[in-house]
Amino acid sequence: MHYRNGREAKNGDKIVQLNGGKIVSFGWLVDATPGNDYCNGSIVEPGTAGTACMCDCLHVDDVAEILAEKGLEKRPEGK
Repeated sequence: MHYRNGREAKNGDKIVQLNGGKIVSFGWLVDATPGNDYCNGSIVEPGTAGTACMCDCLHVDDVAEILAEKGLEKRPEGK
């Protein structure tokens, strides 16, 4: 099982789900079974759960890395 960017997916990962480049869901990956990157597993959000396609998800550490590459990891001075 792998996320959109190729990172290995593991149950318990904190993830975000994308649709058209926008984050539509976030939470923890559960019930994913190796061998399938499509509609495999669930996202447990605070108070809810939904189906997760690994090819539509990224690990939160990778999202943080992307934000850092764009210089968006820190709050602007004076804010």
